[in-house]
Amino acid sequence: MLRIREMEAADVETVSKLESETFSMPWSAKDFLEMVEADYAYYCVAEIDGRIVGCCGIRNIAGEGEITNVMVAADDRKKGIGKKMMEYMLERASQVGIGSCTLEVRVSNRAAIRLYESLGFKGEGVRPNFYDKPKEDALIMWKR
Repeated sequence: MLRIREMEAADVETVSKLESETFSMPWSAKDFLEMVEADYAYYCVAEIDGRIVGCCGIRNIAGEGEITNVMVAADDRKKGIGKKMMEYMLERASQVGIGSCTLEVRVSNRAAIRLYESLGFKGEGVRPNFYDKPKEDALIMWKR
């Protein structure tokens, strides 16, 4: 059974490992711990039967949300977990007074772009060569 909950300090090692399996330039456990402890950041994890299978975060930057670290374990993709985490984070953003939200996504990541569009995000620009390993542009998306 899927459960979305706030990320805790005890989760950061597992989340960091998942991040390293998902992204070419992963955050460290220390990076995630800083976000758990920050008063301007909100992170959630997705669990299936007590096993963390995803993570998503949002940072409050002057009243606007910057969505970060949206990831789902490879074996658990295409099950709606990413969408459930995003819905959870967008609701959390609303609860704490965050208005518009933005994120960056690799221009080649069609599945993620479709997910974000289904939640009301729209592409509004490109950051050239934003990503490394491999070098790639980022699509800047906003939900206003």
